[in-house]
Parts: sequence; C-alpha cells; structure tokens
Amino acid sequence: MKARFDELSAACSKATTQLYSTSFSLGIRLLSRPMRAPIYAIYGFVRLADEIVDSFHDHDKAYLLAKFKSDCYEAIAMGISLNPVLNAFQQVVNTYGIDHELIDLFMKSMEMDLEQLTYTPESYEDYILGSAQVVGLMCLQVFTEGDKTAYEQLKRSAMMLGSAFQKVNFLRDANADYRDLDRTYFPGVDLDAFSDRDKRAIEEEIDREFSDALAGIRRLPRNCRKGVYLAYIYYQKLFQKIKRISARHVLSERIRISNGHKCWLMVDSMVRYKLNVL
Repeated sequence: MKARFDELSAACSKATTQLYSTSFSLGIRLLSRPMRAPIYAIYGFVRLADEIVDSFHDHDKAYLLAKFKSDCYEAIAMGISLNPVLNAFQQVVNTYGIDHELIDLFMKSMEMDLEQLTYTPESYEDYILGSAQVVGLMCLQVFTEGDKTAYEQLKRSAMMLGSAFQKVNFLRDANADYRDLDRTYFPGVDLDAFSDRDKRAIEEEIDREFSDALAGIRRLPRNCRKGVYLAYIYYQKLFQKIKRISARHVLSERIRISNGHKCWLMVDSMVRYKLNVL
C-alpha cells in the first residue's frame, strides 16, 4: 500500500528538518500533531532546493535545480514521486490546495541564486518574496486549513515574518555568503565597506517586519500559534544578538544561539503562551 511509502516520505522530511534546523524542529514540535507532517514536508522541499544552489558546487547546479523543479510538478500532477521529500510535498500541495504560483516564485528565487547578481531594490524584493515570503504563505495555507477569509487576513503578517527571518539569515550568514559564495543580497551596500550605519538601516527594516508579524501570530489558530511564536522568539533572540555587535564582527563570525538556549526559549515561550502574554 502507498500509505507505507507516504509514512516513509513523511519521516524523510522530518529527518531533513531535524538535520538542518534545530530551531524550526523545535517550533514544529509545538504545533498540534496533525500540523507537523505538512510543515516538515514544506521545510524538506525548501531545504533540498536551497541545498542544490548552496552546496553542490562540484555538480551542474542549474541542471539539478531544473530537474528538481520538473520532478516537483510531475509529482504534484501524478500524486506520487519516488523522491520521498517530493512525495511528501506533493501530498501537502494537493491536500491543502497550495497555489502553484507560490512554488513558481520560490523556484525563481532559487534560480536567482545560480547567478552572480548585484541586487537592485526591485530584484531584492523579488528574491525575498520568492525565497521567504511565499514559504510563509505555504505554511499559512496549512494553518488556515482552507479558510480563505482567515488566510487573507493573516497573509501580510505571514509574509512579513518570512521576510524578517530571511533578512536575519542574511546578516547571520553575511560572511559565508560573501566570502564563500560571492553573494551580496543587500542592495546599495558594499560589504567590503560594510558600516554600522548600513547595518542599522537593515535592522530598522527587520524591526518593522517583526512588529507586523507578531500582530498576525497573535491571531493565528491555537493549533499552530505556539509553534510559530517559538520560531519568532528564536529569531528575535538571534536578531538581538546580531544587533549588539558591530558591522565588522558580522563579517568575521557567524552568530548562533546554542541548542541549550533554544530549549530554554521553548520553555519560556510555552509559559508566555499559557499566560497569554505573546
């Protein structure tokens, strides 16, 4: 029976999430049980695409990404894939009616990572939309379970949360992106002369997005609010740590939150949730 293969596929997506992201794994554990497998599946799909463009330097990344995209749409059309992560993802797309335009936009941003681009404000916004905001919208379609009114009401906040997460990642990974991958995402910023003023301008933008995102988190359904709030708290702590260091240090070290601290944040966020002080 295919159900057994679907079970394997879900396990592969979960293992992928746990291997690559302690923070998101902890957040997913706080979702209601029926929500966990779909979000693992979305993360697994996103992670594999990201891995192609970020890590497979000894292989034809353009071919692999195009093949992955083709296999994804074939899986959605057929309702099955022998790639367990794509099999789990197609199930979520077909079950929750995830808009194919969101997948198109995500893949477009991954294709942008194959090129050495100097980002303009417009192309930067396009990249953020595809690489982060649409991922938030995919998750929101799962969280709202077909309630189109709730989806539209929470759409902007979900996009702002995805954007804030991505921009914090850009600051956290600025050194590796620039030195190892020759990527500069922030438009109009010369990382060879990255200043505290440049950094503050980026941080002010992230602060505004986090504020918009929190308003939406407070209105999420209860079966997912706790998990999303934990991810928000983790990224807020990481962001505050980045804000305390200079622009020079951003380009010389990768800022982290220890696994022990992440577990403490999980407990603290659960207490806040129970006390309704999000």
